[in-house]
Amino acid sequence: MSFIGEAALSAFFEALFGKFASSEFQFVTEKRVRKEIMNWETMLRNIHAALADAEGKQLQNQAVKIWLADLQDLAYDVDDILDEFATQALGRKLIKQHQASTSKPKKFYCACFTGSHLSSIKFNHEMMSKIKEITGRLEGLATRKSNLELREITYHVGRPMTIPRRQPSTSLVNEANVLGRDKDKRAILDLLLRNDGSDAGVYSVIPIVGMGGIGKTTLAQLVYNDDSIKDHFDLKAWVCVSDEFDIISITKTILLSEPSVPCDMNDLNLLQVKLKEKLSRKKFLLVLDDVWNDNNHNWFALRSPFEAGQPGSKIIVTTRSSKVSSIMTIAADYSLQCLSEEDSLRMLAHDVLEREDFTEHSDLKEIGQEILKKCDGLPLATKTIGGLLRTTVDRDAWKLILESDIWNRCQKEGDIIPALWLSYYYLPSHLKQCFAFCSLVPKDYEFGEEEIVRLWMAEGFLNRPETKRQIEDFGSQCFEELVSRSFFQPSSMDESLFLMHDLINDLAQFVGGEKYFKMERHEEMKRPSLARHSTCMIDEYDNIKKYESLFEAKSLRTFLPFRMLGIYEFLLSNNVLNDLLPRLKCLRVLSLKRYRITEIPDFIGNLRHLRYLDFSYTFIKGLPDSICTLYNLETLLLRHCLRIEKLPTKIGMLANLCHLDIAGADSMKEMPSGMGNLTNLRALSNFIVGQGDALNIREMQNLSNLKGQLSISGLQNVNEAQYAGEAKLSSKSDLDDLELEWCKDFDENLRQKEVQTDVLNLLRPHEELKALAIREMKSVTSVGNEFYGENWPNVFPSLETLHFEDMPEWKEWKACEVDEQGRKFRCLRDLLIVGCPKLIGPLPEHFPSLGKLEIRNCQNLVVSISNLPKLCELEIDGCEKVEVGSCMDLWLVKKINLSNISKFACVTRERMWTFEWMKVEDLNVKGCEELVSMWQTEWGWLVPLRSLRNLGLQNCPQVASISATEEEEKAEILQLDIHYNIEHLGIKYCEGFQKLSKNLTCLRELEIVGCPKLVSLLADNLPSTLERLVITDCENLECLFEEGENINFSSTSLLEFLQIIRCKALKSLSSSSKLPVGLKKLLIWDCPKLEFVAQEIGDNTCLESVEIWNCKNIQYLPQGMDKLKSLELRWCEKLKSLPSLNSLQYLTIWSCPRVTSIPEGGLPTDLTSLYINEPNLLSQ
Repeated sequence: MSFIGEAALSAFFEALFGKFASSEFQFVTEKRVRKEIMNWETMLRNIHAALADAEGKQLQNQAVKIWLADLQDLAYDVDDILDEFATQALGRKLIKQHQASTSKPKKFYCACFTGSHLSSIKFNHEMMSKIKEITGRLEGLATRKSNLELREITYHVGRPMTIPRRQPSTSLVNEANVLGRDKDKRAILDLLLRNDGSDAGVYSVIPIVGMGGIGKTTLAQLVYNDDSIKDHFDLKAWVCVSDEFDIISITKTILLSEPSVPCDMNDLNLLQVKLKEKLSRKKFLLVLDDVWNDNNHNWFALRSPFEAGQPGSKIIVTTRSSKVSSIMTIAADYSLQCLSEEDSLRMLAHDVLEREDFTEHSDLKEIGQEILKKCDGLPLATKTIGGLLRTTVDRDAWKLILESDIWNRCQKEGDIIPALWLSYYYLPSHLKQCFAFCSLVPKDYEFGEEEIVRLWMAEGFLNRPETKRQIEDFGSQCFEELVSRSFFQPSSMDESLFLMHDLINDLAQFVGGEKYFKMERHEEMKRPSLARHSTCMIDEYDNIKKYESLFEAKSLRTFLPFRMLGIYEFLLSNNVLNDLLPRLKCLRVLSLKRYRITEIPDFIGNLRHLRYLDFSYTFIKGLPDSICTLYNLETLLLRHCLRIEKLPTKIGMLANLCHLDIAGADSMKEMPSGMGNLTNLRALSNFIVGQGDALNIREMQNLSNLKGQLSISGLQNVNEAQYAGEAKLSSKSDLDDLELEWCKDFDENLRQKEVQTDVLNLLRPHEELKALAIREMKSVTSVGNEFYGENWPNVFPSLETLHFEDMPEWKEWKACEVDEQGRKFRCLRDLLIVGCPKLIGPLPEHFPSLGKLEIRNCQNLVVSISNLPKLCELEIDGCEKVEVGSCMDLWLVKKINLSNISKFACVTRERMWTFEWMKVEDLNVKGCEELVSMWQTEWGWLVPLRSLRNLGLQNCPQVASISATEEEEKAEILQLDIHYNIEHLGIKYCEGFQKLSKNLTCLRELEIVGCPKLVSLLADNLPSTLERLVITDCENLECLFEEGENINFSSTSLLEFLQIIRCKALKSLSSSSKLPVGLKKLLIWDCPKLEFVAQEIGDNTCLESVEIWNCKNIQYLPQGMDKLKSLELRWCEKLKSLPSLNSLQYLTIWSCPRVTSIPEGGLPTDLTSLYINEPNLLSQ
């Protein structure tokens, strides 16, 4: 049985006392019932006074612990009954209001009254038996309280309700916040970057082993995101494995590390084949975090595809068990140790005081050191106790924490770390409730603040403030406080998400106890009748057997499945939907997210306690009208319900609705009338103006509490501009992001165009808006003062993002008056203009904060780059011309993408070396037909850039060379010792391309595709640093490496990976007939004239993988490939025999009819995979 916290129960009781005093309760109950329930309040207040004493005694006295558990169970039942009364009263009140405000037939309201809302007399009569039962239980608890000699005291361990505001923390790994791990980080990086030698295999495993909370995951995150390995690996993937070693799930997660790779299958064989293809010829870094599996068969089954990678690949494993690591590798563990006293003290100072040490608070240093001794150098414990200590810098308060007997007492309860337990113990009472609820969250599940706060609201944990708006804000403060106290930690993958450390999750489950049940796989609920909250991981098919135990959990409040990573749709048995859920009449939270259901049964209206409904990503076509009787409903999520066509007509009855998300519900064409009654709405993803329903937009005037992001679509249906003005967008001061969308297929006459222009002006938002998007508006021909607002001297002072999309008639963007330029768009950071074919420019020049400029499909636009002092990213696609005013205009730009541009121009004609020092790291040029050489002087900004690391050229037919022209070689600037730092170069479909520059001395990767004039690569133009070379569809390439008399490229090259595909004229790889000495992987497809790979293996001792497909003239392979581990031969019709292959592990021979015998000596003993379709070979 779990620990029952006084503060959490106290918070629950305080909410109950508030309900006793509510007007709804007074309105609905008759005198006899009210008297009985008022008696409850008296008894509960007396019991409440003994909670603090009971909490302290429960660890030593089992009878007290049972008493507390029974009291907690009773408190839930009391709350359910009080909620019944409140719901009854609210329903009667809303029906009365609607009856008074409409003259329409009353069928709906009568149905509600006679069906869901019985008469007050009948209702009270039916509740009376429940009330008497509760009274008897209360009297029994009061008697037991006296027998247990529990004292009534007013001491509360929780801190006051006021929550200090803190700066929001970043979610990315911030190395500055990780102390004492520099040596460990350097050691792991050294292991990652080390060349393990030719005998190490394709990959090596680096196990990081240590106890829970010591920082294994943090260390792995540090090295995973370190810049020094950014370009060392072709592919990186992070998998959080956790308790269950699910091979299918792990494989899918690795595949999903590249979004372009689909993995909607569940067949392990097919998944592993796809993973092998993905890893093939790539050096990968894989992190398997938090591994518990000690079954070697699971590891052997998982690792098979890893052999397809490039040697030098690494797998980091974090685990608490050396037994686990010994299964995965024979390499020594990297045993992570606890922090030193010095580093622990630095961490405490950093977390509590935001200082390097205790110099400014020397009186706290000694006590801090004593507290840290109890944390035993464990980083998680240190950070968590720091979260507690930072609430005060009072020496006496710190001393009280140091001397608390909880350090010793909680160890009797199991493996909960004392520092974590103490931090929980000192949480304010309302935070204890919120934290205990998070015991439902699966380990390693990443969650957002908005998601958790909405669930807390639904469970009634945030009911202290007066209004819904205040409740939500209070919930955000609670969340921030749990973050600041290290109960929640930022995700390293997504800055908007958080997660709980495994030990924190264990703590939450411990304090949540039997009331919170997490349905793990193959685990049954021990005492389902006690459960109030339940969650599980969704399986691909959830049948009734999985949820059998919930039939006894009739008082369940939470049904909250979580999905498995990599699976997007799930099947749910109709028995669960129609038999189980209707029984759970106390539900506050119900999620059917991602289940493949098509309709919601009418019974949903009987679950009158519901506050939170999530049907996102389902296939429902609509919602039943009965849902409009859920008067307590606060959150309704219909995100990406692609088939839903409309909302219920009486949705205005949901007076408590705060969050309505219909984003991605593309079949929905209009909003129902009555939306204006939803005055508590805080989050509304979309408002759709329906055809023939222009008045509908006026209902937005009452939605004054909207915050965050709002999209208004269907604006072409507003035929009177004044209606748009009545929406009163300017008064919705909490909106940050506004999207205004018309319809591109709507035909407008002249009057309609004028109306739409007026609509845009009348939908002017408040001046603190941060993001604005205008889409598919045909009527705009000019943007000027009517957009800026002539009466606003400081227009859009906070706007950070501005998007104009698909505006076919827009021709001109007028600049602001000169004397106002400093006040226009001063915070704008992101400007996007897409699909405006008539826009001719010039664009406004004064954007002092602009960091990203993206312009696409504006065929007549002349883009002038000037007066953009903070520009970092530039993307221009499909424009008439690009003009660069000065090198200073591109001084900070790091990424440039240019596509389908007719002309370039540099206005100032500055000397080339002034551009040379620009900071551009990534440059991609596509579809620029006039580009002849990368370094022509009239395009001064394209001169050799010292910071350039990645260069891509595509569809530039006149580019013949990545080198200087003869004229440029004679110019003064090119007499300088220019050093090219390009590491990655791609040249695709440049018909005139013939040669490379000699000065690409840092080049590591080269890809050439579709360049018909390329005949060979001069070996003396290829740098020794080149590691990866891909040549595809170069139809006239005859000899890949043309080596001169004094050039021995094959002997000096560091080339490790070579791929040649569809080079129809290729006859030889090298004029020396040798392979590069360091080559490890060779792949050749569809080269029909190639007769041999190499005449001799030469000095190459590294070759491990060879794939040759559809090379019809290849007759033999070279001898001496002693290290070869993988050989795949397909459709090589003239190949006669195989060389001796002693180290081979994988062999595929497919449609090679002349290969009639295996190598002399037989197949290698290490061969683990063999695929052959030749009968002659199969018979041997």
